Amino acid sequence: MIPKGGWIPLVCVLLSTVVKSGQGHSGWAPRHREIASGKAHGLGPASCRFFLWTASLIYGLGVRLRNFFYHCGLKKSVSVELPVVCVGNLTTGGTGKTPCVEWVARQLRSRGLRVALISRGYGGTGGVNDEALVLENHLDDVPHLQGSNRAALCKTALEELESEAIVLDDGFQHRQLARDLDLVLIDASNPWGYGHLLPRGLLREPVSGLRRAHAVIITRADHLNSNDLASLKSRIQKLAPKALIAEAVHQPVELIRFNQPALALKELEGKSVLAFCGLGNPEAFFKSLQHLGANVAHTLEFPDHHPYTREDMDAISHKARESNSPIDWIVTTEKDLVKIRSEALEGCPLLALGISFELRSGKESLENLLARICQR
Repeated sequence: MIPKGGWIPLVCVLLSTVVKSGQGHSGWAPRHREIASGKAHGLGPASCRFFLWTASLIYGLGVRLRNFFYHCGLKKSVSVELPVVCVGNLTTGGTGKTPCVEWVARQLRSRGLRVALISRGYGGTGGVNDEALVLENHLDDVPHLQGSNRAALCKTALEELESEAIVLDDGFQHRQLARDLDLVLIDASNPWGYGHLLPRGLLREPVSGLRRAHAVIITRADHLNSNDLASLKSRIQKLAPKALIAEAVHQPVELIRFNQPALALKELEGKSVLAFCGLGNPEAFFKSLQHLGANVAHTLEFPDHHPYTREDMDAISHKARESNSPIDWIVTTEKDLVKIRSEALEGCPLLALGISFELRSGKESLENLLARICQR
């Protein structure tokens, strides 16, 4: 069965066992993607894949039993006296969930509801995590509560904050709390997490779990051509025949600077940059910089929700100084910048790529679903 802390501790333990750490300052995350995707060849990676596959059978048994208990009523979800909208996914990280959570919260606020965000808070060290810090910057009138007992947090939101609606961040697998609307994000660039459950792949649960979704949002839909996108939508429709399917893109909007005015995206054109991030899908970030005209001279990857240390900052600065060509800027994500909170590293300007969430299909239908939630 899954340990008390959830799937994350299990995955970390397994990965630390089978994947050699110390791959530069990036840790196990990039190496795991190489192994899980099949890009890494040889006896060692093949052995790792077999071990991870074996572990995924145990993990999958626990997930299936748990879902079966809820389906049969042997385990009960806790209902609260507030409408609950859940934004989640099938895979670990990297689907662009935080901008979607912001969009949902704004939709509910625009209808006059007092909204509270609730999440597990994975990756927080001595306080709220990076996603909460970003949402706090963007939604200063929406409180964000974090903790493992999300039903208790809903009670706090109702009784102490007088909230009228809850947005549950990253809660699709958190079935202890009942919800009125389940929005599930599918990343077009890697929709099925290499086709395997954790830790062999990135799936948190079997894809059949998608049938619980009320709406499925394909994020980064612009990364697929029309034929591949149609094929993906067809499979989603078979897995979740009653769900609304929408398409979204993550649109770069500005270059964020700590304690300084933002810069226009055009300023990135022709700049030689060192890019780093702690994301579940770092490749999407690096490609965005290239599409904006930046010369991405070097990249550094860190695990999702990485707590940056002084040693990490020194490593990034050293990489920039030792570059064969001069580095104009160091560029990261807003999720990383809110933790580093610096204007520059060793004199080299530090900027973050600001991203907006834009629905290019299904927007009106999603708004109607949220409107019905508001009527409660």
